[in-house]
Amino acid sequence: MTRSVRRFYSGNVKEEWARLQSDPYHRLEFDTTLEFLRRYLPKNGLILDAGGGPGRYAIELARKGYDVVLLDYAPANLRFAEGRVRREGLGSKVTAVEGSIVDLARFPDGYFDAVLCLGGPLSHVMKGEDRRKAMAELARVGKARSPIFVSVMSRLAMIATALKYFPDEVQLPLFKKIRDSGDYLGGRGFTATHFFLPEELRAEAEGVRGVEVLAMVGLEGVGSVHREEVNRLAKDPRRWRVWLETHYKTCAHPSVVGVSEHMLVVLRRRG
Repeated sequence: MTRSVRRFYSGNVKEEWARLQSDPYHRLEFDTTLEFLRRYLPKNGLILDAGGGPGRYAIELARKGYDVVLLDYAPANLRFAEGRVRREGLGSKVTAVEGSIVDLARFPDGYFDAVLCLGGPLSHVMKGEDRRKAMAELARVGKARSPIFVSVMSRLAMIATALKYFPDEVQLPLFKKIRDSGDYLGGRGFTATHFFLPEELRAEAEGVRGVEVLAMVGLEGVGSVHREEVNRLAKDPRRWRVWLETHYKTCAHPSVVGVSEHMLVVLRRRG
């Protein structure tokens, strides 16, 4: 499974880089994540961007003055990120390292001022025991009182996506497997993925010793799966302002978190 994930993202580097800026709908994930980073990150320090892909968040944070270690499992992602970093003159701010979120042994306990695992890397860890190990590792390498941000892909949103785009396939065993277990083994346009229920994400976070949950957020919010409608609304600045206001007022509501395509949990290492 890890090899198939690496192959998929190695073949889609530019697409993944562009995804979060491709349209207003996808920018909701990016901008909402940045808003919650702004709320909880320290004003400066060293950040681990674990599973950070081609570096969209790492570069954004480097622009804001943070020092960032970008860790990813796909060398193609790291090469792309290094090129972008050089072009922006941020070479002293971002260090690229190949590795897995399941094993952060190269970093000592309490090494980082904040830890990120954004865009769904944890969803590509297919064994439950490995997901729990990854969560524990992400917490271990953060300093006392440091924030930890983990976003995953949602099972309920995947079910809604099937209803909207693939209604003729809901009777198939594949749909039932994702519905009941959250596991998709890849092969049909995407790679191996575990889709989370919101209570599952919270339980895995709370299962890590020495951390507390500060927030859970639905990154696409109540507009999740409604890409065409959101993009259409964004063409009208007045309506879009009201929609964004509505989005930020509701994105942390428990009912919204579970149905959003990407769910973010914000944790903190206890002192």
